[in-house]
Amino acid sequence: MTGVAVAGSGFIGPVHVEALRRLKNIRVTGILGSSPERSEQARLALGLPRAYASLDEMLADPDVQAVHLALPNVLHYEYSMRTLEAGKHVMCEKPLAMNAEESAALVEAASALGLEAGVCYNQRFYPMNLQVRSMIAGGELGALHSVVGSYVQDWLLYDTDYNWRVLSDKGGPLRAVSDIGTHWIDLVTSMTGLEVEAVLADLKIVHPVRKRPTGEVQTFSGTYEGDTEAIAIDTEDCGSVLFRFKGGARGCLWVSQVTAGYKNCLRYEISGAEQSVSWSSQFPNELRVGRRNVPSEALVRDPALLHDLPGRFTSYPGGHNEGFADTFKHCFRAFYEAVESGGSGERLYPSFEEGHKEIVLCDAILRSHREARWITI
Repeated sequence: MTGVAVAGSGFIGPVHVEALRRLKNIRVTGILGSSPERSEQARLALGLPRAYASLDEMLADPDVQAVHLALPNVLHYEYSMRTLEAGKHVMCEKPLAMNAEESAALVEAASALGLEAGVCYNQRFYPMNLQVRSMIAGGELGALHSVVGSYVQDWLLYDTDYNWRVLSDKGGPLRAVSDIGTHWIDLVTSMTGLEVEAVLADLKIVHPVRKRPTGEVQTFSGTYEGDTEAIAIDTEDCGSVLFRFKGGARGCLWVSQVTAGYKNCLRYEISGAEQSVSWSSQFPNELRVGRRNVPSEALVRDPALLHDLPGRFTSYPGGHNEGFADTFKHCFRAFYEAVESGGSGERLYPSFEEGHKEIVLCDAILRSHREARWITI
């Protein structure tokens, strides 16, 4: 039985707890909040054994073999490094660190210590996305021509919408691209196997000034009513990125946190010489397969009809939909299978190495926007 502690009691921390509880041979030992009081509140709300008062206390718990980090971005490097140095496996929310120097150091530390280290890009683990990965690996789409899509939300549409993520000193100099755009990039590159060789970015700050509440608000928590102060914003609300992939394929991403009516919508279309595939997270159990000379089809998730890889990560029979929460369960399942095997099998979970590549790519995207030119990776 693997003991797992979770650091972070906001929006995503409890998602980790609930997903972990659905896995066999995993025991959630407790939770760490931003203060001892927050830790205890989360422990009571989630029915956990322990409320950790500090990171030191959590890492000193002999029952903890792995730690999940669901914290503000600025803490990812410190908490990940300290967890590794304590000899514990780590699953960190994205982005892995605030810059490529930090993420490279984390990759080196995890490798040197022989520990499993993952970044929570959960979008990979929708069964239909694993189906696309398997189809492309098997050559069903043929040579890939293009990958286009978007990731849009509306929770920061108004200038009165505020969260720590809009602050560059807390979340980093990129926001929409780093927060949700990297999910899209990780997903399409993991499915296609394509490597980015150059980027061209055009980003936009819709609200140069936002009204910050005098007290912090949680992600997706809704409208705040109370005293506010004006605060200058230097992170993007939306933008577009063009990609050149090694081998000649092209890509295009639109990312936005100010698109009214879309709470959390990731879409892609991948075009090959023989077929195309398209998918939306709003209809996650359906995959459109496009063909030219024979009828196209809508493939509905059913483990009896899927390839072996997605079939392994499908929990319910056809007609019984799977969604957002299930992707975390499957991501963590892949992670703990690697822990149990000592890393001897295929690593399907997003690794620190892949998290580092995302940071390098984000640095290039920001540079491209600032210099208004293509940047080679």
